[in-house]
Amino acid sequence: MNPRSVEADIIEETIAECEAPAMKGEDKKCATSLESMVDFTTSKLGKDVLAVSSEAHKTDATFQNYGVVDVSKLNNNDKTIVSCHKQNYVYAVFYCRTTQNTDACMVNLVGADGAKVKAVVVCHKDTSEWNPKHLAFQLLKVKPGTVPICHFLPEDHIVWVPKN
Repeated sequence: MNPRSVEADIIEETIAECEAPAMKGEDKKCATSLESMVDFTTSKLGKDVLAVSSEAHKTDATFQNYGVVDVSKLNNNDKTIVSCHKQNYVYAVFYCRTTQNTDACMVNLVGADGAKVKAVVVCHKDTSEWNPKHLAFQLLKVKPGTVPICHFLPEDHIVWVPKN
C-alpha cells in the first residue's frame, strides 16, 4: 500500500482514534473480534444485554422523505450504553465506547415510497465534555452541555443496552 494513499490515511486515522484517550466519563476499546466486543460490553453492562442496529429495507429511491411510525425506548432506567462504531480499516474494527446519561431508542420509519427502516437513535443528555468544535454543535448552533444531542446510527453500527 502506498503510504501516501487515501487508504493509508484512513488506516492512520483509525489507529489514532483507537490510541487516543477516552473522553472524561467514558471507557473505550477498539474491538477486532466479536468476542472482544462482547467481553468489553459485558464488563461494562453485565451479562444480560441486548444488541441492536439499524436495518434499512432496500429501495430504488436515492433520497426521499421518511415519516416516524413509532419510537420505543431501549434502555429504561439505566442510562449507560455501549455503542460500537464500524471503522474504516483493512479488517473489522469497531470503536466501542460507554456513554453515561444516554438514551437509546428504536425508531420505525416509512419512506415516501413505502420503504421501511428500523433505525437506532441515541440521545446524549450530557455533552458538557464534548469538543466545542464538534459538528453537532456547529449544525445546531448550540454550545456543549446546553441541549441533548440525538442522532441516528447507520447500519453496521451496534448499540448494546442492559436487558430490562
